Amino acid sequence: MTPKIDDISPAEWEVMRIVWTKGEVSSHDLISLLQQKRDWSDSTIKTLIGRLVKKALLQTTKDGRRFLYTATVAEGTAMDSNVQAMFANLCAMKRGQTLVNLIKALPLAQADITALQAVLADKAKTAPEMVPCDCLPDETQCETCEVKDHE
Repeated sequence: MTPKIDDISPAEWEVMRIVWTKGEVSSHDLISLLQQKRDWSDSTIKTLIGRLVKKALLQTTKDGRRFLYTATVAEGTAMDSNVQAMFANLCAMKRGQTLVNLIKALPLAQADITALQAVLADKAKTAPEMVPCDCLPDETQCETCEVKDHE
């Protein structure tokens, strides 16, 4: 079964973040760690784990009397897929400003800023003057995509 990366709820992201961080984690440890972060019952966490197994995002291994969970998808792959899916829903013309707003709002390490600057400098070499609006099926620009929205 193909993992359903684009179908992860916010609560399931919490579970996955712990699994990605630990690499392999028992259900007991997963429940304990999640309860330190959230006020969730054992049954709620078990339901979330079950959903992630059903979505093929977690793999279960039996080790004696306990179950161990590992992710079937790398964290970076899941994050990239999720962000790309979100950006696919935005007007192409407005994605750049959305990125600017996101970068302004996020705390970033010096190394992240340096990497962003390098990517942007390289991308600037071939970037068009303006990215066309893709809200409507034809070449007509929609009213909400006027240049004033991007200033």
